[in-house]
Formats: sequence, C-alpha cells, structure tokens
Amino acid sequence: MKTVVLVGNPNVGKSALFYHLTRKYVTVSNYPGTTVEIFRGTANINGKVVEIVDTPGMYSLTPVTEEEAVTGRLLLETPPDLVIHIVDAKNLPRMLPLTLELLKSGFPVILVLNMMDEAEKLRVRILHKELSRRLGIPVLGAAFAEGRGIALLKKEINSMVCTRLGTEKKKRNRVSAFTGNSLENHREAGKILDGVFLKGTPDSLKGLEKLVLHPVGGLMSMALILYVGLYLIVGRFGAGYLVDVLEGTLFGQLLVPLMERWTDMYIPWLALRQLLAGDFGIMTLGLRYAFGIILPIVGTYFFVFAILEDSGYLPRLAFLADGWMEKVGLNGRAVIPLTLGFGCGTMAVLVTRTLESSRERIIVTFLLALAIPCSAQLGLIMAILASEPRYLFYWICIVGTVFLIMGALLNILLPGKRAPFFMELPPLRLPTIAAVTQKTLARMRWYFAEIIPVFILVSILLWLLGATGLLDVLSVKLTPVLQLMGLPPSLNMVFLYGFFRRDYGAAGLYDLYRSGTVSGGQLLVAAVVLTLFLPCLAQLAVMIRERGLAVSAVIVAAVAMIAVIAGIVINMLVSWPQL
Repeated sequence: MKTVVLVGNPNVGKSALFYHLTRKYVTVSNYPGTTVEIFRGTANINGKVVEIVDTPGMYSLTPVTEEEAVTGRLLLETPPDLVIHIVDAKNLPRMLPLTLELLKSGFPVILVLNMMDEAEKLRVRILHKELSRRLGIPVLGAAFAEGRGIALLKKEINSMVCTRLGTEKKKRNRVSAFTGNSLENHREAGKILDGVFLKGTPDSLKGLEKLVLHPVGGLMSMALILYVGLYLIVGRFGAGYLVDVLEGTLFGQLLVPLMERWTDMYIPWLALRQLLAGDFGIMTLGLRYAFGIILPIVGTYFFVFAILEDSGYLPRLAFLADGWMEKVGLNGRAVIPLTLGFGCGTMAVLVTRTLESSRERIIVTFLLALAIPCSAQLGLIMAILASEPRYLFYWICIVGTVFLIMGALLNILLPGKRAPFFMELPPLRLPTIAAVTQKTLARMRWYFAEIIPVFILVSILLWLLGATGLLDVLSVKLTPVLQLMGLPPSLNMVFLYGFFRRDYGAAGLYDLYRSGTVSGGQLLVAAVVLTLFLPCLAQLAVMIRERGLAVSAVIVAAVAMIAVIAGIVINMLVSWPQL
C-alpha cells in the first residue's frame, strides 16, 4: 500500500485534511520509544487504497520538540511515497522554508496552500502556477473548512502516487538525511516568493492581537473569556438551565417515573427492578446522570473550547501564561492540557504527551488530578455555589491557592529545569459554525463512548455493593474522616461516587444540595474536598498507562491527603462568625 504523509506547522489544517481523506477509518498508535501519537487511516483515491499518516506539527526538520523529532524520524526511517506539506496561505513566507527542506531531503512533495478563504479576505494574492514552476512541484489552493480543494488534491495524489510513482519508484533516489542551513532556506524562500506572494490589506484583527498579548489587556480579556465561557455558558446555561430541563423535567418528571412504573408492572424480580430503576439503577442513576446532568455541561464546555481553539486564542493564552507557569516549574505550553482538563481530565492526561520533559508531565498530571475539575464537576459546583456568591469566591481562591502551592512545591522537589518556551502563534480568526460544531460533536462522541459504559458499570457495581452490604461498610469507614471535616454521614456516598467519576460525585452533591441536606459552610467544605479528591477511575487508568503505577500511586496518596487536610482547615475557618 502506498503511503502519503501529511506534514506542516501546528494549526494549519492537517487534521481537517486527514478527516476529509480518511473519514472514520483511523488507528492511533504511539511512535516506538515515545508517547507521541501518530494517526493513520486509509483513503480511497480513484478506486485505489492509500494509507494516510497525520504527523505532529513541526516547524523544521531540525527538531526542537519531541513531536518534531518523531516526525523527522518517521520520514527518514520509513520514507513515504508522497509528502503533502500543508501551509497557512496567509503566512506562506514563514512556512515555505520547510517545503525547501523537504525537497532538499529528496521527498516527493505537494504544497497545499490552505486557508485561502482567509487569505482572499485579506486580499493576499499568490500566483500558484508560477510558484509551482519555481519549486518544480504541484502547488494547490484550498480551504479545508469549506471543503474546497479536496477533489483537486485527490486527483493530484492519484497522479503522483497511484499512477506515476507506481512506475518510477524504482528510479527514485534514496531519501537523504536532513541537511541545510535554516537562514539559507529563509533567504531562498524569500527569493522564490518575490513577485509571487503579494501581500494584501493589514489584518483587521491586529488591534485585538495586541490586546490579548498585552500584560494588562491580556489578563482582562482572559477574565472576560472565563466569565462568559465558563461561568455564563457552561455554569449558568449548561449546568443551570439545560440541566434543569433535561435532568429535572425530562428525566425527573417523565422518564424515571415511567421506568419505575414499568419495572413494577412487568418485572417480578426485586433485584432486577433495583438494578434497572432503584437508587443505584442503570436508568435512574447511570443514564440519568450521563444524559441529564453530564451531557449539557460537557457539550457546552466542548463548544466553548472549540471556539477558543479555532480562533487561535489558546496559543496566545499559552504565551500570556508562560510567566505565571514559571512559578510552578512549567512553561506556557502546559496551559493547553491544563485548560483541556476543565473539559475532561482523562483527555488532558493524554495531551500531556505534548510537553517536552518527563518532569513537566508529572507536574501537570499531579495538578490535573488535584485541582482541575472537569467540566461536568465544575459546572455543577458553580451552579451549587452560585446561590452563595461568597462561597463561590472562597472556593475559587482555595483551589487556586492549593494549585499554586503544590505546583511550586513540586518545582522544588522534582529534579530538572523548566523547559524553554517555544510555540507558533497562528493568526487570530473568526471560527466558523460548521468547524466548531464538527469538533464539538466529535469530542462529545468520544467522551460519551468512554463514559456511558463506565456509568453503567458504576451503577452495576454500586448495586452489587449495596446488595452485599459492602457499600455500608465502606460508608462507615469514611464516617470518621468526614467528621474531622465537619461533614454529615450522608455525604459518604458522594465521595464514593467521586472515586468512580468526579462528575458522578458532583452530581450526588447536587442532589443533596437541592434537598437541603447540607448547610452553607458544609457545602463549601464538600465542594473544595470533592474538587481536590481522588481522580476518577478513567483518569486514574490513563495516569497509570502514561506515568506508571509507582508514580500514579504516589500522586493518588498525596492528593487524598491534601484533600482531607484542606477539608479540616476549611471546616475550622468556616466556624468563625465572620465567615
């Protein structure tokens, strides 16, 4: 099978092209000896099957990051039949040197000028045919967000891989090792583009660019984004309005009562009735939590995250946060998995692979397990504490302080130095509804494919523990610890749920809050401890796979101890009259 490798800077549309070519025929594997993922899929090009490989983003064949090193090794060790170099058409002068490196290394290349729609809006003109003549390779214009250029690219792939290279492959020279001077390549690229790349009007978002990168303006814009994105959209709309409609009305008033009546009428076995519609039933607990509570919160978070991602804001947030991350031994790149952790901690632990050193991966994994609530947990806690604004403020301050203290402590205790910060800033752009919707739905499918089986298994496990009496035993064991924190025994189950899934525990706390079981001070203690509590089972499983059993065990033990200590201290503080 012929192989086509997609290469290019981050945020130029490689993944969009990969999706257009392969659709759902995708496999993911780690490159040997690394934790960097390579995506492989098959494409039907005019009736012939071709393997498509999506590589990590790179700026040069001379590696700086592990991702660049992996892409370089893949190209050298298993030379592909064709390399498709995808670039941002607006920034062609900055990206063409990599094209020259690929050509000098002996690869057959197609240069794809993506985001032509954005370039045209800025009146950027590129003489494709002349550029193709000067480079001696096909040069195609495209706008993958609109589906433009896909058909023409497939035709060119067929010409170069399925037809011509089929007879010429034996005559190809062996791919050489990467050579060349970076400065020399940039000078050569400038000469090639002379008279071919014609700059357009200034970017209308240039003023916004300066604002989000300014120390004060950037902080203000970040606060506004967090307020609108996390508080209003995820917290108030997702965890408030949508949860009330789905969980309160649809499940609470219609589906759950219907299921209880149906099981009472048609199922004579009490145990089976309890499994389906009891206190820990698959329908009344598992699916109700998954679709009634978690779905609206995760959906709104992924929608907000997709907007930030497609707009180009996240790399700017990393640039802005680089100075702050230094306090905890990290650089700006770490803000990406930490931000993603507000959506799903399991996914965020996987994304720590993009960090340069093992030291940074351990620090971020620890902080994700300790002080970064997932979107479902965050939305529920914000919805609960919104009725007591001062407690919401206290919760933010306490969790943030724990984050900073533990990050600084790990920076001191773990050997090694902070990795240098290096990240490409893509242009700011207005996200398209189609692209944002596609990303949101894709991530929700991934998330629910993972959590629905877990929720069902958790319901079954809780049912078994309840039926055998072990749940009561575990609950009793937790009671002394809760008493130290001034919490009632009714919260035992909340923390047991939280171990199976953090959002499960938050949903249990949400139920107790609505029933008036806990007081204001207890609510603050419970919210903080639940946030700092053990990572859920899914996140723990990924932690063990990524960091190893020994490191994960130390993280879990430390997180549990910190959560209990924080609960005891907060309980002492909320007893003061002024609080």
